[in-house]
Amino acid sequence: MRSGRRLGDLLGHRLGPRFGWLWGAYGTSALGTWLAFGAFPLIAIRVLHAGPAEVAALSSVGAAVGAAAAVPLGPWVEFRRKRPVLIAMDLVRFTALLTIPAAFALGVLTFLQLLLVSVVVAAADITFRAASGAYLKTLLPAEDLLVANARFESTAWTTTIIGPPLGGAAIGLLGPVATVVVDAVSYLLSALGIRATGGHEPRPGRRKAARMRAGDLLDGWRYILADTTLRPLFFNTALFNGLVMAAEPLLAVLMLGRLGFAPWQYGLAFAAPSIGGLLGSRLARPLANRFGQHQVLVTVGALRAIWPVGLAFAGPGTGGLLLVMGVEFGLIFCCGVFNPVYTTCRLERTASDRVARTLSAWAVTTKATTALLTAVWGLLGVLLGPRTAIGLAGVLLLATPLLLPRRAVEPLSEPEPTPSPT
Repeated sequence: MRSGRRLGDLLGHRLGPRFGWLWGAYGTSALGTWLAFGAFPLIAIRVLHAGPAEVAALSSVGAAVGAAAAVPLGPWVEFRRKRPVLIAMDLVRFTALLTIPAAFALGVLTFLQLLLVSVVVAAADITFRAASGAYLKTLLPAEDLLVANARFESTAWTTTIIGPPLGGAAIGLLGPVATVVVDAVSYLLSALGIRATGGHEPRPGRRKAARMRAGDLLDGWRYILADTTLRPLFFNTALFNGLVMAAEPLLAVLMLGRLGFAPWQYGLAFAAPSIGGLLGSRLARPLANRFGQHQVLVTVGALRAIWPVGLAFAGPGTGGLLLVMGVEFGLIFCCGVFNPVYTTCRLERTASDRVARTLSAWAVTTKATTALLTAVWGLLGVLLGPRTAIGLAGVLLLATPLLLPRRAVEPLSEPEPTPSPT
C-alpha cells in the first residue's frame, strides 16, 4: 500500500493506493511489451527461416483475427466484475507467450504457433483495454480521470523510450526467445499488481436475456454511432491511427534500404522523439484546465495531422535523420497531449454500463482498420514506391481534423461512483 501512495505523491496529485497498484501494473506490462518489441518477427526470420509474406502475416493477419476474436468478449465483459477479467487476461497472455520458449526448448516451435499466439495476445489486449477503462471509471471520480490518463500516457512513452534499446541489447545477448520470456513474466507481475488493488467492486447489473444474442455483438458500435460526440472521435482516431501505422513499414523500407541508414539510426529516429510524448502527456492536464478539453482536442488534433507528410521528404545522411526525428518529435508530442484528453472525454461521454462494450468496439475497429490500411499501403508501396505512398498517407491525414467534434464534449449526467474501501 505504501508503494501505491508514493507513486501518487510523485506528481503531486494523490489518486490513492489502489490506483497506484493499477498504475504500477500497467507500467510493468508496458515495459515488458517494449522489451520484446520485434521479437516475433526475429524469431520467425532467425529461428523458423520465414519469408517476407509470413513475417507480414504476423502483424497484419494476427492483429485482424485477434480483433475479430475479441468482438464477442466486449458484451461478455460488460456484465462481469472488471478486476477478475483484467487478471484473467494478463494470465492468458502470460500462458500464451510462455508456450513459445517451451516449444523452442523442445524443438517443436512452428510458424503456426507464433501466429496463434499473436491472435490470442491481440484478443486479450483488446479485452484488457475494454475492462481497464470500465474499471478505472469505477475506481476514480470524474475529476481525476484526466490525471490518471495523463499518467498512463506518460508511462507509455517512458517505456517506449527505454524499452526498445534495452530489448535490442537483450536480443543481441540472449536471443529473441529470451525477451518473450521477459514479456510473459511482465504480464504475471501485472496480474499480481491488479490483484493487490483490493477493495470491493460492485457487481454489474444482470442481463435481461439469459444468453447473448447475435445482435448484442454490435451494441458497442450502436452506442458510438448514435452519440454526436463519440461518433466523430471514433472515425478520427481510427483513420488517424491506421494511416500513421500503415506508413511505418514503408518508412522502414525507405530508411533502411534506399537511404542507407543503419538499424541503430533507424531505432534512434523513433526512440529519441518519444521524449515528446512524455512532455506532451505532462502538459495535457494544465492545457485542458486552462483552455478546456474541447479546445485542446480540436487544436492539438489538427496540429498532429500536419507532421506525417514531412516524412516523404526524408533524405540520406545526418540531415535526413534529423528531419525524421523532428517530424516524429512533433507528431509524438501532439499525440502525448491529445491522447489523455481524448481518452478522458470518451470515458466521460460513455455511460458506466456501456464502457466495456464501447471500448471493445473502439479497439476492434482501430486494430482492424490499421491491419487493412497497412495491407493497402504495402501494395501502394510496391506500385508507387515507398516515398510516394508515405506522402499520400500524409496528405490524407491532413483531412482527419474535419472529423473532430465541432461542439464541446459534455459529460453524461450519472451518479458518481462510490469509492470502494481500501
